[in-house]
Amino acid sequence: MSETTDTIFGKIIRREIKADIVYEDELVLAFKDINAQAPVHIILIPKKPIARLAEAESDDANLLGHLLLTAKHVAEIAGLQTNGYRIVINNGPDGGQTVYHLHIHILGGRQMAWPPG
Repeated sequence: MSETTDTIFGKIIRREIKADIVYEDELVLAFKDINAQAPVHIILIPKKPIARLAEAESDDANLLGHLLLTAKHVAEIAGLQTNGYRIVINNGPDGGQTVYHLHIHILGGRQMAWPPG
C-alpha cells in the first residue's frame, strides 16, 4: 500500500476516523473540513491513494475528471451553484499541501479574496 493510506484521509476512507461525510461513491469521498476556512468548506478525496497532483499519471485521467465533476456536484448539493465557489488543489509544500493524499477544497458561502495566500 502507498504511504498515503496512512494519512488522516486514508483513515477517514477506512472509517477509522469519523468525518461528516456529505457524498460518497465508488471512487471518491467528500466530507466537511473540521478547520473550515469559509462558511462551506468541503474536502473531496479520491479513494485511490495519490500523494499529490504532481504524482498523478496518465492512467489517472478518468479519476481526475471524475474528481472535478464530483466537485461540481458536491458544490450543488451544498447550495453553492448560484453565487459560486472556489476549488483549490494544493500541491507540495510551497503550494500549502499538509496532507499528502490528493484532495480538492470546495470553498463557498462568502466572497473569496484574490490573490489567495
